[in-house]
Amino acid sequence: MVRYVLVILVFLVTACKQGTTPAIATKEDTPLSVSPTYREAFRPQFHFSPPEKWMNDPNGLVFYKDTYHLFYQYFPEDIVWGPMHWGHATSMDMIHWNHKPIALYPDENGFIFSGSAVVDSQNTSGFGSKENPPMVAIYTYHLMEGEKAGRNDFQTQGIAYSLDEGATWEKFEGNPIIGNEDIKDFRDPKVFWHEASSSWILILVAGDHAKIYRSEDLKSWSLRSEFGKEKGAHGGVWECPDLFKLKVEETGEEKWVLLVSINPGAPNGGSGTQYFIGDFDGESFTTDQEFPLWVEYGRDNYAGVTYNNAPNGERLFIGWMSNWNYAQKTPTQVWRSAMTLPRNISLHQNEEGYFLKNYPIAAFNTILEKAEIPSSINLSEEFSWETETLMQTDLRFQVDISKAFTLYIGNDSEKIRLGFHPETQELLFDRSASGLTDFEESFGKEVQKQWYVPSETPVEVRVIVDQSSVEIFIDKGRYVFTNQVFPTKPYRKLILSGAPQTLSQVQLHYVKSIWNE
Repeated sequence: MVRYVLVILVFLVTACKQGTTPAIATKEDTPLSVSPTYREAFRPQFHFSPPEKWMNDPNGLVFYKDTYHLFYQYFPEDIVWGPMHWGHATSMDMIHWNHKPIALYPDENGFIFSGSAVVDSQNTSGFGSKENPPMVAIYTYHLMEGEKAGRNDFQTQGIAYSLDEGATWEKFEGNPIIGNEDIKDFRDPKVFWHEASSSWILILVAGDHAKIYRSEDLKSWSLRSEFGKEKGAHGGVWECPDLFKLKVEETGEEKWVLLVSINPGAPNGGSGTQYFIGDFDGESFTTDQEFPLWVEYGRDNYAGVTYNNAPNGERLFIGWMSNWNYAQKTPTQVWRSAMTLPRNISLHQNEEGYFLKNYPIAAFNTILEKAEIPSSINLSEEFSWETETLMQTDLRFQVDISKAFTLYIGNDSEKIRLGFHPETQELLFDRSASGLTDFEESFGKEVQKQWYVPSETPVEVRVIVDQSSVEIFIDKGRYVFTNQVFPTKPYRKLILSGAPQTLSQVQLHYVKSIWNE
């Protein structure tokens, strides 16, 4: 287990996305001044985080030759946002990660913003061969000089290719492949192969809506349609779209899912991800959905996208575990930001309509060690349980959510709270007393709320804690809260209370470190 050390925190006053930025790093730079140990205060032990420096959005999620590739927005010079690169990591199971050299560096066209990656198995691009198909990255160029000059056309789209399974990359000499017609926020292309039309589809966002393009070769693109100006939430800029097909678990019907992140404008403040269920014909996405649905109601799951080419037709999702309200102020040193646990996304339907669930992938269970705890708990009186640390744990139980219920995890002076309030049909999550919260005014100020449908049938509650994060999955991921926390000493107490009932199938597991095994 990670030992907690109380440190004096020095916060850096730096620029955000719209501000001044440090110099661009080059391949010759040697950015490391502190050797990372993965035992630093607040360092996640089973979530992906970079060895050092700043990270935000996941990019280029693609599976190829038994390997999951995770690219990500990265600034190798500081623990705050700066000129964006693509960092790179690989995994065989999406749990244990291998750090790789930086994949893409800024160039004369700009910083390397978010995007996606595909395997061009038929060599439609001509960058490789059918025997050695290229991996192609599609990303946004952000030309800071253009932004500073007050222009709106400073974001364009570019591509690069790799012929050695993502180890090294060559940028296309014809970049940018999609120019900008005076649109200020024009970014985050997600590309996939559309079998029915035998073509590549690209979806990106343009301020308050999405644009859909089509191509035969990944180099020449034609605009086919737009979506969203009068649909969904519009409290902030749209970002990081993702479009994919899923079967409805209950009926086998096929529907298309569109994810769109938005900042600000999330239900509990700041950054969040909405989704739409509809149809896609190779040209246009349409939906009858009248209001936005949300991937979750926690505050720290943003810019999430899914894997291309995932095996067995699974739809695998990873999000950035932070929020732009305070992402650059969180009390970490050496590194800043982590990703969510990888999750399996599934589509469901009930009398109210379609909805998504997202739930940790099965491979996560391979790093669990069972702890001793009663398998059933009678709540005729408050239940309290204490151990040396709960900072790397996976707690599960079945509960009747038609009855009032409260869960606390904490230490003598700090705690998090999850509450079920069936009379108001609200789930509540409170981190106001979770530890360090004063680095940003809104971090612990508001109790997070999510509407739910009470059910007399017991449902699973799963609470996963990893040093500085809490992920809560209710009813196999129908209701989700993901949040950062920064306790000054380990949580070690579990308290359960509420209306009389018996919690069943109670399990507690300690979670092994993927970095310090």
